[in-house]
Amino acid sequence: QVQLVESGGGLVQAGGSLKLSCLASLSTFGHHDMAWHRQAPGKQRELVAALTSGGSTSYADSVKGRFKISRDNGENTVYLQMNRLNPKDTAVYYCNTGPRMSFWGQGTQITVST
Repeated sequence: QVQLVESGGGLVQAGGSLKLSCLASLSTFGHHDMAWHRQAPGKQRELVAALTSGGSTSYADSVKGRFKISRDNGENTVYLQMNRLNPKDTAVYYCNTGPRMSFWGQGTQITVST
C-alpha cells in the first residue's frame, strides 16, 4: 500500500513562510512527476505546483515567485517552500504522485492570519 504523508502545515501570519514535506512510500518515487494541490473551503481543488521526474517545474499564477517545489529522490520526499503567505493561501494542501498521478496524501491544513 503506497502512502503519502504530508507534514509542515499550521498557522502562520501573513507575510510569513512555511515549508511542507511529503514523504512517499513508493519504491519508484524518482520515476514519477510530483505535484502539490490545495483546496480552500467552498472551492474546488487546484493545482499549485508541479515537478516532473526530469526536473521541470510549473506553478499556478497565484503562487509564482512565492512558492518553490523541490524533491529529494534519495529521501522519497517532495517539498513546497511557501513564502510571503497571504490569507488567500489558506487551504488544505495535498501532495500527489505515482503512475497516472494516482496517489494522494491525506492533506495538511495551512491557515494564514491577517
